[in-house]
Amino acid sequence: MLLPLVLSLPALAAALPSQLQSRQDNVHHIPLARRTIHRRGGFVDLDRIAKSAETIKYKYGLMSSEGIGRRASEATISVINQGGDTSYLASVNVGTPSQTLDVVLDTGSSDLWFATTACTNCPANTPEFDTSKSSTLNTSSQPIKLSYGSGNANGNLLQDTVTLGPYTISNQIFTGVTTLSDGLIDGSLAGILGLAFDSLAVSGATPFWQALVNAGELSSPEMSFYLTRFLETATSTTETDPGGTFTLGGTNSSFFKGDIQFNNIPSGFQASFWLQTVSGLTVNGNSVDIGSDADNIAAIDTGTTLLGGPTAAVTAFWEQVDGAQQLNGQNTGFWAFPCSTNVSSTLAFGGTAWPISSEDMNLGQIAQGFCMGALFDVTQGAAYVPFLFRSPSWIVGDTFLKNVYTVFRAGDTPAVGFAELAVGSSGTFTLLSLGFGLLPALRCLRCLASCSSHTR
Repeated sequence: MLLPLVLSLPALAAALPSQLQSRQDNVHHIPLARRTIHRRGGFVDLDRIAKSAETIKYKYGLMSSEGIGRRASEATISVINQGGDTSYLASVNVGTPSQTLDVVLDTGSSDLWFATTACTNCPANTPEFDTSKSSTLNTSSQPIKLSYGSGNANGNLLQDTVTLGPYTISNQIFTGVTTLSDGLIDGSLAGILGLAFDSLAVSGATPFWQALVNAGELSSPEMSFYLTRFLETATSTTETDPGGTFTLGGTNSSFFKGDIQFNNIPSGFQASFWLQTVSGLTVNGNSVDIGSDADNIAAIDTGTTLLGGPTAAVTAFWEQVDGAQQLNGQNTGFWAFPCSTNVSSTLAFGGTAWPISSEDMNLGQIAQGFCMGALFDVTQGAAYVPFLFRSPSWIVGDTFLKNVYTVFRAGDTPAVGFAELAVGSSGTFTLLSLGFGLLPALRCLRCLASCSSHTR
């Protein structure tokens, strides 16, 4: 059971209705920075790609983690491999006086997580939240263990003022991490900000974005992404680049043209991940048999670089690409194809087919003349484990999302919309920095869940 916060729960409940600072500007465009995929001598780092795929499987309940318990103080959770996956970074301010920390924005998770100065083994140069310097911090002695695909993060629940762009929540619940397994983060990021629904929140807390929606702080219950593409060269050493724009409270019409094609979350699914139904797939002008709608539930995940799909569809896709070959070993589920081959593809939602750039379908060279494809079999080698929510069979990450303008709409009928990018809204774009990244699998810590129901 969760131990009491320093601020008693009744007092906290009374304080929460006024926790949001009102803004006159309730549509805000936040620039993003983008971390790049690094290669070894011009070749794809296969170890990092394998870890990225493993992370996705843990994230969506397709693989169990050894030794993960089911106590209320533990939660199965996965984090983006910052060294291998591309991440879109944002700056948030935490505490009083505020401390600026870079996090990853992830529509595939719901929790907020920061490394703290109490972390005994965080990588060198990790930005950390100094809990001793915040006069508004509320603490809990309840230990939290987050089990990741590639290790663990341990810490405690904390509560403090958090600001993103112009928006502030004065009693945001998050996890302050004190120990990390080697390799979970590379030292340049402080944590993760989840943008999925509260039903996924390990802490039971209302996610930052959802708190703003519930309080009527946004002009529209929407958040939108324009993500840029970075084409790394063999000699590139750049860690971050301009990443695009994240908009809270609406859309940014300068980045798209035409109508936004919205599709509701599939019938029978509660608001958890941002789910859609894949309605079609093509490669080089040929249709790929993907089966029925029931087999094609997709999570739209800004915190994932890759595009994952079910075995039959992925196999049928690559079998139509001349010279494509299945990989094995740690990269089982991936395919390689001749680098000279242009893989032209589309992915459809609600009957509308959206082209995927051949640049995005190509992760890079893995051997002389052969490149790795970004579409992989997410179920290959996976062993389904009990999960609070039905696991999606498609994981639609930035391989696809860089090719469209994406809108996540909450409200009584949650939906995801895509629009065609405006001319010039691809490649590079210069702005500031924001972010996303992490993911939960079990909703625990119900004590704060009941408390958070009074927050807005």
